[in-house]
Amino acid sequence: MRHDYSAMGFYTFDCLGWPVSAIPPGGGTFLIDEIAMAVSGAAGTAAIAGAKMGLKTLAVGGVGEDLMGAWALEQIASYGIDISGLQHCPGVPTSSSIVLTRADGSRPALHLKGATGAFIVDRPMFDSVTDARVFHLGGVGLMDAMDGERNAALMRHAKERGCITTVDVFAGSQDDLPDVEAVLPYTDYFIPSIEEAEALSGISDLRGMVKFFHDRGAACCVITLGEHGAYYHHRDGTAFSVPAFDIDVKCTCGCGDVFNAGFAVGLLNGLDARDSVRLAQASSALNATGLGSQAGIQDLAQVRQFMNSNPTRASERLAGAG
Repeated sequence: MRHDYSAMGFYTFDCLGWPVSAIPPGGGTFLIDEIAMAVSGAAGTAAIAGAKMGLKTLAVGGVGEDLMGAWALEQIASYGIDISGLQHCPGVPTSSSIVLTRADGSRPALHLKGATGAFIVDRPMFDSVTDARVFHLGGVGLMDAMDGERNAALMRHAKERGCITTVDVFAGSQDDLPDVEAVLPYTDYFIPSIEEAEALSGISDLRGMVKFFHDRGAACCVITLGEHGAYYHHRDGTAFSVPAFDIDVKCTCGCGDVFNAGFAVGLLNGLDARDSVRLAQASSALNATGLGSQAGIQDLAQVRQFMNSNPTRASERLAGAG
């Protein structure tokens, strides 16, 4: 395989402000301490975080023919990422967000879907975009032109080539379930947040959620639980929980997407499942210490040292999960 990691799907330009306590009334102005720009998205964040941690990475998705797209391409390439899989989508803006980050790290956003919903990977491209040890599909539910049969065919191709497949979603309700169901039979690791898993399944119990997704084809579920850590449950019966690290949170933007990259890094570096989840948790925690996706990640050595030296939080939710 030419690449370690192929990250396909949601690439976005983010402009972030911190700390934002309220929107000014009328035409007023509030002063904030920091403004940052970042490439984000379920695929974009994962691609950059993976590259920072040493993965030879391919970016697959779409951007518009605009200033945001040009800046995003330049940023992605600056990390040594192969951008040959990123298409220009004529007449469509780059997916972009204005992220209003509160002092507690939460970050309401205004989002323009843009090119994420427009790009298409045709069958003649299947070999090139899956030429990787791990194929990550990030942002199922936002890829209007690919969601459903096209993504299912591509994921099937990735599995037939021997890729490890990982899937992340952008799901707000059971209306998004058909797009997720289409790819789960070809998914080794399904990695939603607890909120997304509950929205898709209509189930609030962790084990019930896992069974719901296993029944639809996912080999393993790794559900991220925010401050409560993560829960891993494989169809072979292996199940365990990993607590979150105790940190001072600055911005949670991209934490789940960095988790995806950290998990892939763990697998590709020969770690077992538990340590791969721990590395993913450490990656996510470091991300939350900076403003904007990947801001807290430097390299794999930094993440390993953090993982091995920083305390974790106790969680009642995890205590009952295994």
